[in-house]
Amino acid sequence: MAKKGDRVIITLECTEAKKAGVPPSRYTTTKNKRNQKERLELKKYNPYLKKYTLHKEIK
Repeated sequence: MAKKGDRVIITLECTEAKKAGVPPSRYTTTKNKRNQKERLELKKYNPYLKKYTLHKEIK
């Protein structure tokens, strides 16, 4: 049986928003800490910039 403590909730924040001077868009998701030890990076939609940008995991 799988353990329930492996999945954690993380927050993804836009990396390009600060350069443009707009508020950063944030998304929440989960990841399995055992399989993915490094920080997660995904392309997500930023409604302030109206395009898909790189979002990195923050603490």
